Amino acid sequence: MSADGKLPATVVTGFLGAGKTTLIRHLLRHANGKRLALIVNEFGEVGIDGEILKGCGDAACAEDDIVELANGCICCTVADAFLPTMEKLLARRESLDHIVIETSGLALPKPLVQAFNWPAIRTRVTVDGVVAVIDGAAVAAGRFASNPASVAAQRAADPSLDHLTPLEELFEDQLTAADLVVVNKADLLDAASLARVEGEIGRTLGPAAKSVQARFGAVDPRVLLGLGLGAEETIETRRTHHDGETEHDHDEFASFAVELAELASPAELLSRLEPAIARHDILRVKGFAAVAGKPMRLVIQGVGARLQHYYDRDWRASEARRGQLVVIGERGLDEAAIRAALGG
Repeated sequence: MSADGKLPATVVTGFLGAGKTTLIRHLLRHANGKRLALIVNEFGEVGIDGEILKGCGDAACAEDDIVELANGCICCTVADAFLPTMEKLLARRESLDHIVIETSGLALPKPLVQAFNWPAIRTRVTVDGVVAVIDGAAVAAGRFASNPASVAAQRAADPSLDHLTPLEELFEDQLTAADLVVVNKADLLDAASLARVEGEIGRTLGPAAKSVQARFGAVDPRVLLGLGLGAEETIETRRTHHDGETEHDHDEFASFAVELAELASPAELLSRLEPAIARHDILRVKGFAAVAGKPMRLVIQGVGARLQHYYDRDWRASEARRGQLVVIGERGLDEAAIRAALGG
C-alpha cells in the first residue's frame, strides 16, 4: 500500500514491440513475494500478450490475477472496460500489493492516468508511476518517421511546418506522460548511439523524469515499483499532442490475426515472415505456433525486421495445435496478400 493507504498501480506504456511484456515477465520472476495483479490491454480482437504472461507460470501473478482487455485501446474504453475492471480488483485489495497495467502499443497514457481521478476509484488507488518502454535500436534508426531524411529536410527548410507522423505523435505523448523511461534493447547499440537516443528522449521528457537502460526488459523491480509519485495528481501539467480532444481514434493503424497450421520448424515460418515484413512494411507481429514433434508452444515476436522466437510452455490437452499470429501496421496493409504469404 502507498503511504496514504491507497493501492499503488504502475502504468507500463510504450510503442509496438518495445518490450513491455518482456519487462513484465522479468518483473513477475523477481517480485520477491509481492502480490501483483495485471491488466493487459491489446489493440485488436486477439489477446496475445496476456497469453504470453499466463504462460510464464510465476507464482507472483496467477492466471486469475491477469485481466485481458482486448479489441479496444484502453485509453478509449475507460468507462466501459477499465473502471469496472479496477473496481473488481479493488474489491479484493487485501490480497494484492500492486496493480500493473500494460497498455496497448497504440494507447495514449494520459487519458488512462486521468481516469484514476474518477470518484469511484480515486480514494482507493493511486498511480505509483508511469513507465515508458522504448526500443532503443528502433529510435536510433528513426523508425517513428516514415521518411526521416525527408522530414528533417522539410523542417530545416521551414521550421514553422509540423510534419509529425501519427507514430511520432504517439511516441512523444508516451514519453511526455512518463515518470521513468526504460531504453530497452540497449545491447543492440554502441555507446554513441545510446547517447544519441538518450539525448533525443531527453528533449521530450519532463524535468523530473528519469531513464534507465535495459537488455531483454531486465529492470530491478525496486526501480519500477514503489516510485510513490501519485501521477494522477500531476498528469494535467504534462502537455501532449492530444490535449483538448474529447476522443481520438486509431484509424491510422490496422490489425488482424492469421491462423497458422502446424509448422515443420520455426525456420519455415521465418522464411515466410521476413519477406512479407519487408514487402508490406509490417510494424509488429506477435503470436504462437505449433511445431511438429515439439510438445511446447512456440512464441514469435517481431518489431520491424527483427524477429525472435522461443518455447514458453507445453501445449495443453484441451488446446488444438494450431497457431495464431497478430499482424499490426499502418492503415492500408494488404491483408489478403499478407495472409497468402503467411499461409493463413
